[in-house]
Amino acid sequence: MILFINACVRRDSRTKRLADKYLSLREGEIEEVRLEDVKFPVVNGDFLMTRDRLIGEGRLDDPVFDLARQFASADEIVVAAPFWDLSFPAALKQYFEQINVVGITFRYTPEGIPEGLCRARKLTYVTTAGGDFIPEEFGFGYVKALAENFYGICDVNLIRACGLDLFGADPDAIVSAAEENIK
Repeated sequence: MILFINACVRRDSRTKRLADKYLSLREGEIEEVRLEDVKFPVVNGDFLMTRDRLIGEGRLDDPVFDLARQFASADEIVVAAPFWDLSFPAALKQYFEQINVVGITFRYTPEGIPEGLCRARKLTYVTTAGGDFIPEEFGFGYVKALAENFYGICDVNLIRACGLDLFGADPDAIVSAAEENIK
């Protein structure tokens, strides 16, 4: 199963267009998580205490861990997230807060080093940006570090189209060229 984590909210999202192109070339069932539809709990002291208690009791089948179990069981992961205000949409950060669960997506070795528990061996991050200033550490780099260092996903790829809103740019041509590169 391919897990498609969709952080796009615009109806005419250029990021979603690129992700759809990539997904059309993949084989297998696709499960989509539309982050705008997820009602994330507030991560406060009470939430963390409950979550830690459930983990400590080994109750990893609790519904609070549904997203983490879905992520851990995927064969491949595709994340579509536009580059906004020097990062990705906040809902994607909330998503990672929910799936980063000891005993489901990773565990710690006796030396305290995270070890991935996810089935997926490939994660593809799809993004677009209006400008050309897109520091990887604020978007793709963050997701890549999580994938490689916590989830055990070593094949992490980036698909992107940039400069879409610069004066004189032809955004449709730029996105079309990125689609061609996907092939």
